[in-house]
Amino acid sequence: MEITAKTEQFALAKPFTISRGTKVAADVVTVEIRDGGAIGRGECVPYARYGESLSSVMDQIRGLPEKVSRADLMRLLPSGAARNAVDCALWDLEAKQRGERVWALASLKEPGPEICAYTLSLGEPDAMELAARENAHRPLLKIKLGTPEDMPRLEAVRRGAPRSRLIVDANEGWSAEIYSDLAPHLLRLGVALVEQPVPADQDESLVGLIKPVPVCADESCHDRASLKKLKGKYDVINIKLDKTGGLTEALALKRAAMEEGYGIMVGCMVGTSLGMAPAVLVAQGAGFTDLDGPLLLKEDRMPPLAYDGHGVHPSQAALWG
Repeated sequence: MEITAKTEQFALAKPFTISRGTKVAADVVTVEIRDGGAIGRGECVPYARYGESLSSVMDQIRGLPEKVSRADLMRLLPSGAARNAVDCALWDLEAKQRGERVWALASLKEPGPEICAYTLSLGEPDAMELAARENAHRPLLKIKLGTPEDMPRLEAVRRGAPRSRLIVDANEGWSAEIYSDLAPHLLRLGVALVEQPVPADQDESLVGLIKPVPVCADESCHDRASLKKLKGKYDVINIKLDKTGGLTEALALKRAAMEEGYGIMVGCMVGTSLGMAPAVLVAQGAGFTDLDGPLLLKEDRMPPLAYDGHGVHPSQAALWG
């Protein structure tokens, strides 16, 4: 077995802004695992919010032994981007060696398309209204907010896309009081979900809060160990493979969260179809799917995931799994 990793950059179709800053490219780490004549691939996106960088993730992967299993990974690496890329590459490798699809190896039902959110970059209200009009045909739009001027932006998006369901992502930019003040307006404007309204280290403020619009844990939820801290705070959890540390933990987190009564959202960092493909399996039957990373890119991997009116489709075996 040979594990190799490299950094790659994929330009975005246009700059993408959230409350923390603007991106013009997706910087990813691509892992290949060779064993005999088979090659498995995986991708991750290091995230500075979680103390990760391209170099730190590369160092973690280089530090692995020559031969490793998915069970080994759970001991050797913490949840996070590095483990994600290797875990997904191992799933892909096994699928190729056995001549089966990953969903069958994982004892899952054959996957189908899932309606996928499309994310609108944070901008001035006029620009966000124009972007909403251009994407008003999409059934689900996600809006990046978390600023003092959020309501004009939200009103503008609703004017631009009067029929789309809306998700609001505050990216830790609100307080519990701001959520409560905005909640009646969110209801009026048809917002279906609010992602991480408050900073993860301040989410005790959500305990006992009346939540007329469901609240989703993103930065507050990484893996199964996170669940015990979420009680009474959140209604939904956002599962991202770069947080869970791969498909293995993501599937386990989904099962555990559903058993505890949480709704499920499956999200992503801005990456390519290779990074989204494993997450499509986790997204099966989820209440919200937000795997639009490839739609934001100028150029994607081949063969890319297919997106159409039915949503995001499972990957071809030539891409992953």
